Amino acid sequence: MCHRWGGAWYKPGMTPLWDPSAERVADTNISRFMAAVNARWDAGVSDYPGLHRFSIDHMGQFWDSFWDFAGMIGDKGATAFVPGETMMDARFFPDARLNYAENLLRNPSDQVAVIDWTEEGPAGEITRAELADRVARLASVLRSWGLEPGDRVAAWLPASHQGFEAMLAATSLGATFTSTSPDFGVDGVVDRFGQVEPRVLLAVDAYRYNGRVHDVTEKLAAVLERLPSIEHVILVGYVDPDASLPGAHSYEQLIANAGPQPLRFERLGFDHPLYVLYSSGTTGAPKCIVHRAGGVLIKHLEEQLLQSDIRAGDRVFYFTTTGWMMWNWLVSALATEAVTVLYDGSPFHPDGHVLFDMAERTDLTLFGTSAKFIDAVAKADLRPIDRYDLTSIRTVASTGSPLSPAGFEAVYERISPTAHLASISGGTDLCGCLVAGDPTSPVWAGEIQRPVLGVAADVFDDAGATLTGEAGELVCTSPFPSQPLGFWDDPGDERYRATYYERFPGAWHQGDYARWTDHGGMVIDGRSDATLNPGGVRIGTAEIYRQVESFPEVLEGLVIGQRWDDDTRIVLFVVLAEGAGLTEDLADAIRRRVREHTTPRHVPARILTVPALPKTRSGKIVELAVSDVVHGRPVKNLNALDNPDALADFTDRPELQ
Repeated sequence: MCHRWGGAWYKPGMTPLWDPSAERVADTNISRFMAAVNARWDAGVSDYPGLHRFSIDHMGQFWDSFWDFAGMIGDKGATAFVPGETMMDARFFPDARLNYAENLLRNPSDQVAVIDWTEEGPAGEITRAELADRVARLASVLRSWGLEPGDRVAAWLPASHQGFEAMLAATSLGATFTSTSPDFGVDGVVDRFGQVEPRVLLAVDAYRYNGRVHDVTEKLAAVLERLPSIEHVILVGYVDPDASLPGAHSYEQLIANAGPQPLRFERLGFDHPLYVLYSSGTTGAPKCIVHRAGGVLIKHLEEQLLQSDIRAGDRVFYFTTTGWMMWNWLVSALATEAVTVLYDGSPFHPDGHVLFDMAERTDLTLFGTSAKFIDAVAKADLRPIDRYDLTSIRTVASTGSPLSPAGFEAVYERISPTAHLASISGGTDLCGCLVAGDPTSPVWAGEIQRPVLGVAADVFDDAGATLTGEAGELVCTSPFPSQPLGFWDDPGDERYRATYYERFPGAWHQGDYARWTDHGGMVIDGRSDATLNPGGVRIGTAEIYRQVESFPEVLEGLVIGQRWDDDTRIVLFVVLAEGAGLTEDLADAIRRRVREHTTPRHVPARILTVPALPKTRSGKIVELAVSDVVHGRPVKNLNALDNPDALADFTDRPELQ
């Protein structure tokens, strides 16, 4: 059921953009892992499709072998996989005991662990030994404050080594970690952290973006007024090392005063809550997705060692903030003993070359970014391949939104003709990928290469039947280790079950619109729900509505993502109060408020007026129906609308052409 990949690997008349040599294939981690599987289980697998079949048909043997191959630290237990009555009930490594941070902090040494980089250039680096020392010191402080397994530690930090240290210190003692980036406004932070009630908050004084310093101390004070659970605030002097805030501890002073400490790790169950990540908030406050320590660790290691071919000593970068799951993914790369490279700031300040300058000067081996960035490089007619020595890059990874065929070609024409281009897709929901790269197979323009090993990906029609070559719903039909534990404060797992398992009983519903290709790969055609993806960053409509509808001139609003120039732009429709008009001043005020209270990515590209919004009979606005009309698609289930005639005012708007 998971192997209906269409026809032949090679489509007649087409040429792959990249095709690894036999020597390169033999030198991959996948080839080494395949040999280990064959030696142990007499599996007889000789290529990726065969290994993928083995990973689904013999799930316990696959993950047991991978634990050993990855050198995971902990007590594996006797059993790798126990099926359940449903996908939700299945268990991986039910008897295992491990600690996530212990796996990442293995082998403290003089090898560099983290390189910080900003718009202004290199910002320092720390070794594995220095990282372990700083984590041990911070963990001792958290223990002295009485933190225990299951307590929450929150970080409102940029992409810098302090975020890594905070996460590792918290998880070393079994606390549950959660983070978001400092460009989030007060409401965005409180909507997230307020639900999980952290005891400790780490935050910065300010951050830099696009050549400007953005002070956040006033926002921090407002956040603290609305988070009564916070017992201790740790202020990181990120822009001003001497920054202070009444009642807050100085991060560096805490580290210095703690003195040298032994590394201590609480080994807990495979399913111990490691992270809380957040959904985009489409229909209300963001859902708090609780992820299991062992599941995240083994899933990330599989994607990094096998799908991305990362090795010890590699230099791995992903352009991300602490509010996106790719930051969590990047942290995990420490467990491969790779060097992690962090960039904080705009990828186009002062121009589009900053990340490529960083890539050359840090000898990056994996360059991870978004499809939007790749498209922007092409539109700006940048040719970093002519300006920089990028021969160290072995893999270019792209995610966040679908990478167009032109984007694939741009990578090979403008960045590297020899790199493996790994377009990947998954989500915050699973803190990992469902489909990703395969360093042993050709790369075809516009196609994600493979379903991830251990993931039974498929494409369903609305009735739950498999589709071959046609677009449908992306699903997974068997358990995988990083299925979340559930949602925070969700008695009986009702919302969790409804979100992922009710649409197609017996399968995980991802919410992406996808189709298989003739080469065994996949094309993602976008989100199948109302979540917005401007620039490849998932955001929710509810967060925008809260700000827009605070204006007395606005009665209500509706937001969609419009496909535009190989990306998505946000379009806001507003119903205005009687006598109000959509003046330039009002439109500017709406954009400014959205920017200040959420993030710049939430700001609408177009604001248009309509007399009424389409709604269900229960009064719920219907974003998907409007999106269908704007994109020229038929609207499903018009009978569910109380006022279907309202859709006429969204049709053929010249402002959207």
